[in-house]
Amino acid sequence: MSPAVRPWGRARREAAAIREAVRAAPRRTVVTESVLAGLVLLCSLAPVPLIPPAHPVTVALLGVWAALLVPARRMYPAFTVLGCVPLIAGDNVWAMVVVPCVVWSAVRRVTPVRRAWGVIGASSAGAAVLSIVDQSLGEHSTPTYLIAGAGLATLFILLPALSGTVIGRRRPLTGLLRERNAYLEQTRLLTDEAARMEERARIAAEMHDLLGHRISLIAVHAGALQLAAERQAPPLASQAELLHTTAGTAMDELRGILGVLRHQTGENSADRGTREDLSALVSDSRDAGADAELHWNATGPTDADARTRQAVHRVTREGLTNALKHAPGAPVRVMFQDEGDTVVIAVVNDAPPVPCSPGGGNRSGLVGLQERISLLGGTLHAGPRPEGGFALSARIPARPNVPPAYAASPVYAASAGAVYAGPLSGGAGSRPPLSTEVLTWPRLLGGGCAALLVMLPAIGSTIVLLILALLH
Repeated sequence: MSPAVRPWGRARREAAAIREAVRAAPRRTVVTESVLAGLVLLCSLAPVPLIPPAHPVTVALLGVWAALLVPARRMYPAFTVLGCVPLIAGDNVWAMVVVPCVVWSAVRRVTPVRRAWGVIGASSAGAAVLSIVDQSLGEHSTPTYLIAGAGLATLFILLPALSGTVIGRRRPLTGLLRERNAYLEQTRLLTDEAARMEERARIAAEMHDLLGHRISLIAVHAGALQLAAERQAPPLASQAELLHTTAGTAMDELRGILGVLRHQTGENSADRGTREDLSALVSDSRDAGADAELHWNATGPTDADARTRQAVHRVTREGLTNALKHAPGAPVRVMFQDEGDTVVIAVVNDAPPVPCSPGGGNRSGLVGLQERISLLGGTLHAGPRPEGGFALSARIPARPNVPPAYAASPVYAASAGAVYAGPLSGGAGSRPPLSTEVLTWPRLLGGGCAALLVMLPAIGSTIVLLILALLH
């Protein structure tokens, strides 16, 4: 390959890389860079018709060059800083005032630091030399003008470069602080979650050792009572069998509660809230003496979330239990309706045939249901009916738009008993995670103030240069 072909091939590769970078860049970035380049071109060439320069072609070329340097600072920051040297020594004052901004933005992207300082030094020296050469060939070639021109050229590159370096070197530190802050917050959340898991496991062990033992004894004695009733008192055999079955069901539910406390999913959790599950609950209530029936209003199997089906199961069981306890002998209707985005479950009972004294319940079951359904974004209504009886109904989203329970969040809901705890009020993990800006904002403010102080002489020189150009 000849030496003339190599630069041409390299130029083609660079052009292809630029096209790919433009295509991959966000649309907002492309529009912003295009607008900035257009404004620089307009500011560099607009005064030309008003103040005709001595070399209009050179002035126009410098204006176009300044506009091209604006987008080039992203891909070729070092080349952009070096490319500002002709603008310093050129005749286009309006393009020269863009140099501090372009240098400030480009130097921030030059890495490593050694290379950045090398580019700054080369640009400052080149600007000073070209300024001295240009002043020597002009009308004012006295030492005072030569020194002033060299100082001004150096000022327009060196000070913005220093300011950009101060800001640019803060980027890695800011990213490191953000990363460490996120890591520490995640570690804190994981530590809090581990402590909660340990406490829940301890509570589950205590419940298993105490309640599990007692319920097992009840189930054993109920089984013995059932056998004795079948031999000695057959009319009481059904009640003894119900007592035995209820004790077994209570033991199964206790295991489910322990699984929730240990963050374990029960094997039958997928069957909760289905038609078969509600039918089984209604059948158990009928076996206990209630006149219960199920009205299922759904075209097919409901496509509800597992948490929604679990809530449907809880509402149905709570309603049937309350009806059996507070309105014995009254007809009970369990009505399920699938509305697509939401499901509606209602347990309605009529007034009992024989008035009975109010029960001694404390409504803790209804409170637990209210908290559970509220966490899923649903609503619960419970109260007496005008015509007599009681109605318990819930409207629950089929697919709740809330994170699952036990996620790393300040809200936790226990499935069994619907125990709810909002944001903790004290102890470890009581405050929400700190914003990442808390650690970096004071540092960024200090760095911004230092960078602004460094830029003040360059800004003042730019203003003076524009005033002199207008007066001229």
